[in-house]
Amino acid sequence: MSDAEVLGEVDPSVLAAAGQVAAPIDVDPSETSEWLGSLDYVRKSRGGERVRYLIKALENRARSEGIDIPFETTTPYINTIPPSKQPPYPGNRELERRIKSIIRWNAMAMVVRANKKNKGQGGHISTFASSATLYEVAFNHFFRGRGESGYSGDLVYFQGHASPGMYSRAFVEGRLDQTKLENFRRELQPGGGLSSYPHPWLMPDFWEYPTVSMGLGPIMAIYQARFNEYLNDRGLKDTKGQKVWAFLGDGECDEPETLGAITLASREKLDNLIFVVNCNLQRLDGPVRGNGKIMQELEAIFRGAGWNVIKVVWGSDWDPLLEKDESGLLVQRMTEVVDGQYQKYTGMPGSYIREHFFGKYPELLKLVENYSDEKLEKMKRGGHDPEKVYAAYKAAAEHRGQPTVILAKTIKGYGLGEAGEGRNIAHNQKEMNEKELLEFRSRFGIPISDDEVANAPFYKPPESSIEIKYLKDRRTKLGGSLPSRPTKHPVTQIPTLEDYRKFMSTQLEGKHISTTNGFVRLLGRLVKDKQIGPQIVPIVPDESRTFGMEGLFREIGIYAHAGQLYEPVDSDQLAYYKEAKDGQILEEGITEAGSMSSFVAAGTAYSAHGINMIPFYIYYSMFG
Repeated sequence: MSDAEVLGEVDPSVLAAAGQVAAPIDVDPSETSEWLGSLDYVRKSRGGERVRYLIKALENRARSEGIDIPFETTTPYINTIPPSKQPPYPGNRELERRIKSIIRWNAMAMVVRANKKNKGQGGHISTFASSATLYEVAFNHFFRGRGESGYSGDLVYFQGHASPGMYSRAFVEGRLDQTKLENFRRELQPGGGLSSYPHPWLMPDFWEYPTVSMGLGPIMAIYQARFNEYLNDRGLKDTKGQKVWAFLGDGECDEPETLGAITLASREKLDNLIFVVNCNLQRLDGPVRGNGKIMQELEAIFRGAGWNVIKVVWGSDWDPLLEKDESGLLVQRMTEVVDGQYQKYTGMPGSYIREHFFGKYPELLKLVENYSDEKLEKMKRGGHDPEKVYAAYKAAAEHRGQPTVILAKTIKGYGLGEAGEGRNIAHNQKEMNEKELLEFRSRFGIPISDDEVANAPFYKPPESSIEIKYLKDRRTKLGGSLPSRPTKHPVTQIPTLEDYRKFMSTQLEGKHISTTNGFVRLLGRLVKDKQIGPQIVPIVPDESRTFGMEGLFREIGIYAHAGQLYEPVDSDQLAYYKEAKDGQILEEGITEAGSMSSFVAAGTAYSAHGINMIPFYIYYSMFG
């Protein structure tokens, strides 16, 4: 093994693959200092916008002189938002920590109790354990409920394996009773139970969207966000201010559906869409990118696709060290260590971290000489720091013109200790012994006695407690609890079959016509119907002409959020290719998965938006 392998350093080729170039050697530090001083002067006197302009101008001049400028799609392995740009946290940190700890406990207890009753019952503890802060900051400060209208809230695609955390919160809120939690994954038991994963078919008044199998949540979220804009642009529903959130895992990003449609989101400028990727660096069997850096890889992919990328890598504990790191050596060390080594640091004593992380460079050892081993061991990753997460969410919610992805670094199985924190077994962890339960109880301050702990009892504070009052007050101010799916829906008056009897025939003027021709004639009449015409959503994966539907192009238009910025080549023809902001046809291009996602978004508009839409997905049966 080489020294680099022992220290867990990233291979330069891995950096290159992620669009990141190793730092060159500075042959003239004095000249570099002058340039940096000039940059600092411009920043202080003229602001960041002027700095960006000058850097771009320099880059353009260099290219015009034939100098090759390496293309970099990644930024340093630190938080995107520096402490100086971090907004003050608006909530009661201590109260929110206690509430989060209670929700953690009940989520864990639900799975542990289920598997004590029935060996092999299944369930997942570690995913929510790693993402609890990501969810709780959103629940307390960002997720907008449905409000008085019942349909004005945010649309949230929850990471499927984190479902115990959502059940736990609903239990603490009083929306689910203890019987339901006792029957986790046992839905046919007396009193009912809870489904393994989110699905509205199984829990029609709770879950809004199915997000397992993995990869389906992200692609459906993209097309849902686009459909929200479609409704708004056509004047059917005011969706301005409504966000679509999708929570997913870093391992899930290997699913083709997860990343396959991200350019649609940037092309359509879907600033109503926010992805939150829980980068706990682990999948079921082991590290997601043991020999690389998944956050850098995903940053390169999303930035290259035109997304706004916000990285939340380090907690506030690291801010003083980064501020003192004038040489950039700490950032260099953070960047060169691979994910497999970061996973190794989890659960290791501070002495190990001091030796193997800081110990490579004497300057870094000097930087932490006043830090105890215990302090080094407890320094958090960004995804477990509410202030860092809040700053990222606020920036994402306020960003305009692009979709945003938040890459948050966490630890899988956070809080489980020896039972699975940062271990390769974490994903499948479903049981905890008495010692592990005691440690979990004590770490998170759950008021359960030593005698009771072995049974992993559920815990809910009294209704009069400040925790319950705070939790409910936050949701009331944000428009109500979620996930929540309305069960009362609007009714649409539809025309009778008699009204369309003559258009349902496969004969025209005594001649037989194809069923395809007959269908297109019928669809052409339906879109003109005064009762349901505007609610028809034709969805076509680049096969309109194949089916003889091009006559609808001019009649109802092809939806394009930007309108039509060019003169189509066939503009002199009757059935020209007409794109319009209020167009009705969803021309998806060659994507069956994307078309199906639009079909789902339109077909569930009655639940998501309180309006009935009628999607027609037209495709070759051999391809669909």
